Amino acid sequence: MNIKSNSEGNRTGILFICLGNICRSPLAEGVLQHKLSERGLQDQYIVDSAGTGDWHVGDLADPRMRATALRYGIDLKSRARQVSEIDFKNFDMLLAMDRNNYMHLIDMAQGESERERVHMMRTFDPDANKDFDVPDPYFGGDKGFEDVYHMLNRSCEMLLTMLENK
Repeated sequence: MNIKSNSEGNRTGILFICLGNICRSPLAEGVLQHKLSERGLQDQYIVDSAGTGDWHVGDLADPRMRATALRYGIDLKSRARQVSEIDFKNFDMLLAMDRNNYMHLIDMAQGESERERVHMMRTFDPDANKDFDVPDPYFGGDKGFEDVYHMLNRSCEMLLTMLENK
């Protein structure tokens, strides 16, 4: 995977995308920011999240996801926003949480160079076993939020390893 920097100041821009931007994508944003901070790499990356839908614009992450993240020392402070065409110019990688998000982004992309920036998040999860969807925990119980945390933690670890070894 060839990553060229589209972002300001040659920082690599990573945008995580789910449906409403209140569960999976803000958690991925928080996990990656936490890992970057632990390694002193936060100044080399721009990390954000967005949703394909606009239902939750301006809202904090779901309280259950915030509670799950806090158990691992991650405070989710971002506010939901909707993905836009400008994100394809501002971010080097747009990481979709599931196939529906992926197809939405592919449809939004204007040209091959933008489509090449869209990837499934779990392609970086060594335990994915070709199931690249991060399941939406919104309508499930606490175990779903916990499972999503572990998927995204593994995925962010491998993503960061790949980025740092490019």
